[in-house]
Amino acid sequence: MPEPGKKPVSAFSKKPRSVEVAVGSSVTFEAETEREGLKVRWQRRGGDISASDKYSLAAEGRRHVLTVRDVGPADQGSYAVIAGSSKVKFDLKVIEAEKGEPVPAPAAAPAPAPAEVPGAPGAPGALAPATELEGSSSSPEGSSLEAPDGPAPVSPGTPDDPIGLFVTRPQDGEVTAGGNITFSARVAGASLLKPPVVKWFKGKWVDLSSKVGQYVQLRDSYDRASKVYLFELHITDAQAAFAGGYRCEVSTKDKFDSCNFNLTVHEAIGPGDLDLRSAFRRSSMAGGGRRISDGHEDAGTLDFSSLLRKSSSFRIPRDSKLEAPAEEDVWEILRKATPSEYERIAFQHGITDLRGMLKRLKGIKREEKKSTAFQKKLEPAYQVSKGHKIRLMVELADPDAEVKWLKNGQEIQMSGRYIFESIGNKRTLTISQCSLADDAAYQCVVGSEKCSTELFVREPPVLITRPLEDQMVMVGQRVEFECEVSEEGAQVKWLKDGVELTREETFKYRFKKDGRRHHLIINEAALEDSGHYALRTSGGQALAELIVQEKKLEVYQSIADLTVGAKDQAVFKCEVSDENVRGVWLKNGKELVPDSRIKVSHIGRVHKLTIDDVTPADEADYSFVPKGFACNLSAKLHFMEVKIDFVPRQEPPKIHLDCPGRKLDTIIVVAGNRLRLDVPISGDPAPTVIWQKSLTQGNKVPARPAPEAPEDADANEEWVFDKKLLCDTEGRVHVETTKDRSIFIVDGAEKEDEGVYIVTVKNPVGEDKVNLTVKVIDVPDAPAAPKISNVREDSCTVQWEPPAYDGGQPVLGYILERKKKKSYRWMRLNFDLLRELTHEARRMIEGVVYEMRVYAVNTIGMSKPSPASQAFMPIGPPSEPTHLAVEDVTDTTVSLKWRPPERVGAGGLDGYSVEYCQEGCSEWVPALQELIERTSLLAKDLPTGARLLFRVRAHNMAGPGAPVVTKEPVTVQEILQRPRLQLPRHLRQTIQRKVGETVNLLIPFQGRPRPQVTWTKEGQPLAGDEVSIRNSPTDTILFIRAARRTHSGTYQATLCIENMEDKATLVLQIVDKPSPPQDIKVMEAWGFNVALEWKPPQDDGNTELRGYTVQKADKKTMEWFTVLEHYRHTHCVVPELIIGNGYYFRVFSHNIVGPSDTAATTKEPIFIPKPGKKYKPPSYKALDFSEAPRFTRPLVNRSVIAGYNAVLCCAVRGTPKPRISWFKNGLDLGKNARFRMFCKQGVLTLEIRKPCPFDGGIYVCRATNLQGEAQCECRLEVRVPQ
Repeated sequence: MPEPGKKPVSAFSKKPRSVEVAVGSSVTFEAETEREGLKVRWQRRGGDISASDKYSLAAEGRRHVLTVRDVGPADQGSYAVIAGSSKVKFDLKVIEAEKGEPVPAPAAAPAPAPAEVPGAPGAPGALAPATELEGSSSSPEGSSLEAPDGPAPVSPGTPDDPIGLFVTRPQDGEVTAGGNITFSARVAGASLLKPPVVKWFKGKWVDLSSKVGQYVQLRDSYDRASKVYLFELHITDAQAAFAGGYRCEVSTKDKFDSCNFNLTVHEAIGPGDLDLRSAFRRSSMAGGGRRISDGHEDAGTLDFSSLLRKSSSFRIPRDSKLEAPAEEDVWEILRKATPSEYERIAFQHGITDLRGMLKRLKGIKREEKKSTAFQKKLEPAYQVSKGHKIRLMVELADPDAEVKWLKNGQEIQMSGRYIFESIGNKRTLTISQCSLADDAAYQCVVGSEKCSTELFVREPPVLITRPLEDQMVMVGQRVEFECEVSEEGAQVKWLKDGVELTREETFKYRFKKDGRRHHLIINEAALEDSGHYALRTSGGQALAELIVQEKKLEVYQSIADLTVGAKDQAVFKCEVSDENVRGVWLKNGKELVPDSRIKVSHIGRVHKLTIDDVTPADEADYSFVPKGFACNLSAKLHFMEVKIDFVPRQEPPKIHLDCPGRKLDTIIVVAGNRLRLDVPISGDPAPTVIWQKSLTQGNKVPARPAPEAPEDADANEEWVFDKKLLCDTEGRVHVETTKDRSIFIVDGAEKEDEGVYIVTVKNPVGEDKVNLTVKVIDVPDAPAAPKISNVREDSCTVQWEPPAYDGGQPVLGYILERKKKKSYRWMRLNFDLLRELTHEARRMIEGVVYEMRVYAVNTIGMSKPSPASQAFMPIGPPSEPTHLAVEDVTDTTVSLKWRPPERVGAGGLDGYSVEYCQEGCSEWVPALQELIERTSLLAKDLPTGARLLFRVRAHNMAGPGAPVVTKEPVTVQEILQRPRLQLPRHLRQTIQRKVGETVNLLIPFQGRPRPQVTWTKEGQPLAGDEVSIRNSPTDTILFIRAARRTHSGTYQATLCIENMEDKATLVLQIVDKPSPPQDIKVMEAWGFNVALEWKPPQDDGNTELRGYTVQKADKKTMEWFTVLEHYRHTHCVVPELIIGNGYYFRVFSHNIVGPSDTAATTKEPIFIPKPGKKYKPPSYKALDFSEAPRFTRPLVNRSVIAGYNAVLCCAVRGTPKPRISWFKNGLDLGKNARFRMFCKQGVLTLEIRKPCPFDGGIYVCRATNLQGEAQCECRLEVRVPQ
């Protein structure tokens, strides 16, 4: 049975072939699996094929058939069959049938092995065999896989990549060994001024541009129609070493993008390969025999020798550039591997019975090959932070050896960042300012040996420099979260409610990188998109909330009915909550078409309809209908027709209004709008019109004539506005008067314009007056800053006061907004107006600082925002502490302990408070006034005999949490408990310690009240400072800092409470090394043997002896060798001695501590005589080899150039070795530092350092010994270069 996780080469023993068929015929594809019961799926263009009138599916055992009936052009394309983790692709090509020829229905033929496919690539009629994809149920996108006969078509459904520079990224691919594969990447070039630069890498560092050749080709092209660059990596004759991770990098002037993908290479198994299953048959079975019973599965021995060597049929020629290191023998790999790696090695080499392998492995000893070049090698791996310095050091056996440092196989040259150091036998490589480019494999090479290591450069954590901001949007709106991090190109993760958002969801989410900024874009938000979104980096995360609300339109100002006269202007205006909403204006239910007289405008949230020169035909019902909302705003336009009756001359003046001003009429105008009071008048002669405004009701300020105004009847209209005399054309307030009417106009009404206006008309016949009350309404004033209370884990209560001025209209409600403290974006919390003055804000993030503000809304609109509230942080109180227990009780104290609460909160814990109360009372008394940080407390000064309940509460910034209360009342009274010594098991035996060791014996005990402890030794109280006793309420300790032999004895601990006691006895034995044995004697020597005898040592070290060690030493070498060890007797025989040698003998005594420091040694050597003849050494005549000195090679005359070292050489022989002296012109050169003299094996050398012309002359070398003297001379000429 194959091991778990092992990927089979293929699940198919027979694969369907690509075929060509004519239109209207039927075609059958057949596949056969390796075993029965395997589920098989047929696919077309990525979708599963089910049985229908078009397709027929059949399965019989291991044979599976797909039949396509009535083939048409629409059936042409790519098909696939999937079984387990194997997928085989094949193509169906549809051709037009020739007339007059019957169309046969071809059947699918089995696909031969890749090496047996007939036809050369590109030959007419040659069909590409099915391409098999292992380990994936869907074809890789963005890469095209090629069989040996030609490339397979690229899937037309390859998705575009809208992120970064890539349009299509290269995808993971799989290929059988010996096949071809192409990875392609498409880059958008519409916005690029220059072609992008694309690099392909294998692993981390290997640039494939340097590997282009027989196996690797790089191609690129440009499509001018689509403005897309196509880059391809083509790998031919794929080898097993080609498998692994690859990377494609694309860069432009200001942008960069990269993509990782993997290549899997499967071994090709041909029909001539070995039968692997035969290697797993047991030797005890007959050939082809079957196992009779599962109980005999361990019978016989498995022979794995055939599996321990790679078969030649698996060996495939490899490119020397990409070839992996040669594999070792499996036994050698297992010998050097750790036990945790056995399963991986057995999996790689096809060993299924790992237990059998390990049994055989026990007989193989690991032999570490000792390095001859290195004393200390590099560590297996080093790690350094980016920007820091790292030192790689080795120690050599030869201090003069040459060292080379390699990085990824390339020799490192010394530079500013790479520094080589050599100190003695230590060689150091220092890398300063490490970057990601230094993350590589390094080697130190000395001669033919090398040691390797790997350097990992750790990037600093990526920090959040600008966090995400909360957002509130309507359904369908675009959402964009933006966050800025500390590093460009950093890897980040986007999460929604703790679940990572992947690129598989790009139909909904878009991820965008722009330098250090990262964006998450949702084009059309839906209700289910609400939640908490987070961006996570290696150094932290940023969190923000998205609230999606259904679309709801609010009307801040509706249109109002208008009454206007002829030739006047009518303006309908409304204001809605969304400034992007558009709408249509209707007149009596029909859409109103703008023209030169009728104008429609939309500015922000305000929609306005303006009708100039109003005519009676304009009197109608007008409506505004917002698009996309079930809302209708209506108003009516009344046309006022002024009728003037004929009056005789001298007619008294009269004001013609529908409601004569005998009582106050209120005219309402919105602040900022135009106030127009149109008063029709009559009278003959023409009356004088006076406008007055009362400061207070009933108090009028008459207008005074302007000093420069004319006094005639047609131009003497005057008015007073707030005690200020104004001309009719001055400022925003003016009066227009004609023969039959007087018009009072205020442009941009303000609150100060509110009041009672008195219109008086006079002529000589009489006068008339009308009071007009004008009320200016506006948006409310901004409320005061809201107050925050009841702050909890994710919510708080917001309170505010009504605005000081409601704008003349009742406040309809309030709108609440919040934002994070460091953010600038406010997020609205409600779309429906809040009627109350309090609101509970929810869905906040614990530990984040927020601010709140509020708006007031009336029928006119929304006020300015209130000042921001004080910043606050939602923090929930901690939960109750756990496992509250009473540890100890005395007459006045209670000891409590507990564990921290399960939920602490973002603010951490400030401490704990402990309180108690009498049973039956409700008043809790604090045990301590301040908070404590530890999880235990000793409550003191408690009333004796009282029954108390205790409770503990955890506190943090949010306040106290829920309390935990003791289950039962605690009686403050110490309980009498008999004393009891709990002697540990290891102290019940004799306690042995070595001399000088520390003795620390702890004995726990029980007893209430606290018992009294006394120690005695041999019945006597302990005396002296060397033995100390340490007592606590629960245990007693006997402590000796440095034990001595005198401390041995019997110790007794006594525990007393009143008249009750308990005792424990301890036996302490201090042991030391024994003394050496006594009186060692040689009792007899015969043949090759010597009999020894000795007495036991005088001091056994206070413990039993464990034996003796007997050693012998040859008198010549005095090297001691052990003869007997752990010997129990005091006499022994030493055999196998060498005749003619003298021997010394010594004996050590042993006990539990060790051997004695010295040994008992024989005083005289014992000679082993040789029986029989005695050897008489021959006598030889002494020879005299002395010889007088003689020069075998004399000095020769030299001519040298000044400034360059000169050397004079000669050779001499003589016995004894002659004494050598050098002379220049008769002067001895022995003490001259400019001359160096050497003598090696009779060769004499005189080195003259940088000679000058003064060094020229006659040089003599003289050799002298007891037999005589010899000398030779030469002339040295020193030339000065011209």
